[in-house]
Amino acid sequence: MSVGGSATVPHRELGLTDSEYEGICERLGRDPNPLELAVFSLMWSEHCAYKHSKKLLRELPVEGPHLLMGPGENAGVVDVGDDLAVAFKVESHNHPSAVEPFQGAATGVGGILRDIFAVGARPIAVLDSLRFGELESPRSRFLFDWAVKGIGHYGNSIGVPTVGGEVFFEAPYEQNCLVNAMCVGIAPRERLIRSAAAGVGNLVVLLGARTGRDGIGGASVLASAELSAEDDSKRPSVQIGDPFEESKLVECCLELLEGGTLRSLQDLGAAGLSSSSSEMASKGEVGLDIDVSRVPLREADMEPFEIMISESQERMLCVVEPPRLAELMDVCERWDVRAAEIGIVTDTRRLRVFDGDELAGDMPVEALVDDCPLYHLEPVEPAQRIYPEPAPRLARDAAPANVLLELLGAPNVASKRWAFEQYDAIVGSRTVRRPATADAAVLMLANDGGSGAIAVSIDGNGRRVACEPYTGSVETVLECARNLACVGAEPLGLTNCLNFGNPEKGHVAWQLTRSVEGLRDACLALGVPVVGGNVSLYNEGGEGPIYPTPIVGMVGKLPDPAAVPGIGFAADGHAIALVGPFSPSLEGSELEKLRGRLSRSLPAVDLEEQARALASLRAAARSGELATVHDISEGGLLVAIAECCIEGGRGARIELPSSPAEVALFGEGPGGVVIAGPPEAVAAVPGARLIGAVGGDDLEVEGALSMPVGRLREVYEGAIPGAYLEGLDRTA
Repeated sequence: MSVGGSATVPHRELGLTDSEYEGICERLGRDPNPLELAVFSLMWSEHCAYKHSKKLLRELPVEGPHLLMGPGENAGVVDVGDDLAVAFKVESHNHPSAVEPFQGAATGVGGILRDIFAVGARPIAVLDSLRFGELESPRSRFLFDWAVKGIGHYGNSIGVPTVGGEVFFEAPYEQNCLVNAMCVGIAPRERLIRSAAAGVGNLVVLLGARTGRDGIGGASVLASAELSAEDDSKRPSVQIGDPFEESKLVECCLELLEGGTLRSLQDLGAAGLSSSSSEMASKGEVGLDIDVSRVPLREADMEPFEIMISESQERMLCVVEPPRLAELMDVCERWDVRAAEIGIVTDTRRLRVFDGDELAGDMPVEALVDDCPLYHLEPVEPAQRIYPEPAPRLARDAAPANVLLELLGAPNVASKRWAFEQYDAIVGSRTVRRPATADAAVLMLANDGGSGAIAVSIDGNGRRVACEPYTGSVETVLECARNLACVGAEPLGLTNCLNFGNPEKGHVAWQLTRSVEGLRDACLALGVPVVGGNVSLYNEGGEGPIYPTPIVGMVGKLPDPAAVPGIGFAADGHAIALVGPFSPSLEGSELEKLRGRLSRSLPAVDLEEQARALASLRAAARSGELATVHDISEGGLLVAIAECCIEGGRGARIELPSSPAEVALFGEGPGGVVIAGPPEAVAAVPGARLIGAVGGDDLEVEGALSMPVGRLREVYEGAIPGAYLEGLDRTA
């Protein structure tokens, strides 16, 4: 039997190097058989083993006062008080989405949901972070359209709201789009469960959907290699999702956990049974015997190795004590969830795979999980530019009014309402702030017996990280924390997804190394632990690597959801002020992109100053005295003010805060926030610099421009559905 399509050098076809194959033989004391080789190839893949990033990730801070579960579990978990815990994680489904965007994005949502209820939490919110090529590209429009549809299909069908996210369009993502999904869940602390297999003699039970050939070698293989022009040939590797099957699986697993039936629980994600069984055994320091002949199949003629590596969706693996098996089966029958006893916990420290009475594979757990090869990165700072400069779209002598309209209509800045209105944002009745009405999503805890609310945000800016990986990554953490502070939330933990190119190339290794150092220093300065995350490497195509794109998601706590300010200006006569340590620059800005330039540096950031400013902003937002709080990000100060006008349906009169005018109006950088409210409330905010007042039907900047809010809205709301997606074939 051949595996991977080659009868001559099968291990190379499966992505293993010659030295790695020799290492497998050494650990086994013999040559692996085809099943063992298939399992090792997945467990030693970049996606499962993190072999080029694990050493680097050890630099990230992983301890904090609210932390209940950290890296190594299916999801990170933090304490939010009232005996409640919040679980959250972000993961990528980049390569599958580039091959088949609907199912790739849909199953990305399904997979991150399973990570959350695998620790005992009920999923209550999804966020997504998306990157595509420029919207002039038919391929990018196709991927954008169908990825959004896939996210909406899965989340809406299963009844979990999509409450936030972000979308960027840049040329380096043309071949490799990024689809990162984040999920947040809530649980009573006593319902939390870990994935370590426990108790020799306990039974291993597979829950959920039947196993098929869909997804064989999917996420683990696709995420460990560069894509090429022959992407269509990889379509069979993309999983097929069924949100209605997963909905039953969620309720079934939560009831089993509520009753204390299970000893451990694990999601079947990348590498399927291979990874779930070996990782459970590794964490529990035990062995597992698995009989693939007992696995419910969609196709009767599947080989044992296919069953072990299938990535079919909507499946969970659990451990149960023999006396409680009947109880488990009763609950599964009530929820119409398929359950099959497929194995037993042993003391051998080996993963043994049987096909009935025949031993099909026998592998040391340590060799599969704990002793896989880890590589040192060899970073080399590039001497010259890696990425081509963007195509220019705006003349350098354009008037401020034209610059503002061009920025508001640029896909990275323009309203993403076309996308998020395809998602149900309020199902579950927890959502206090819908997408685009506040800088972070806010979910109240009263439904769960708690007090206050949690806020969640997901952020990243690959172009700024490409300009300078360290500072750009610092800014990513600060942006996410600032979004939480704008609604009054204190961050409790951070999850990340590191999307980079081929780490075996020196310049990518340098980007990854510097980025992780930036994430580390920013988290230490803010006192925020990294609770877990994901690494997605080899995001490259024929034109080169993607922008280095660390995505971070945060969860924070706030005391009073009723006091949360919004983005829109709320009343005529409200004072408008600028707060925070904001030193704008055109380097790495959206305006710089429109003019066809990509910087190779960013201004340095004072992390201590930023941390103090975030604490002050958080207190001001919690006071309930401010009506409007909105951070300055893409497009700079004037774009932020225009967004406040558009959301509130009111004009504003602004005086230039400094000169030169162009940098003051359109420059970017961390720390800046626009606030508005009654003059006495704004004046009471430490460091507030008054820059104008709310009122009228126009946005006026003294000596620079005057523009009707209606015109701003027309450009901002109409750019993506009109200029780019009009006439899009929705049935392709």
